[in-house]
Amino acid sequence: MTKSELIARIAQLNPHLYQSDAEKIVSTIFNEISASLAKGNRVELRGFGVFSIRTRKARAGRNPRTGEKVSVAAKNVPFFKAGKKLKDRLNSED
Repeated sequence: MTKSELIARIAQLNPHLYQSDAEKIVSTIFNEISASLAKGNRVELRGFGVFSIRTRKARAGRNPRTGEKVSVAAKNVPFFKAGKKLKDRLNSED
């Protein structure tokens, strides 16, 4: 599901909302999650999962085209861990 499909689905399930309102809601949620992660905080959505930041160490990599060694700097990457309810829903046999 893409962001636009999510917005359309929210608008469809909530006929009292305009499409533009659903778009603002989805954008606000994503922006707040991103802003919180950028500050180094974790975001926990009960029943869905936890977004957090993981730090990757600097390492030596290779340019796949030339095979030349390249140093890759340390960086922070987003990480998502699914919650129990989400895992149960994915693995239920309905």
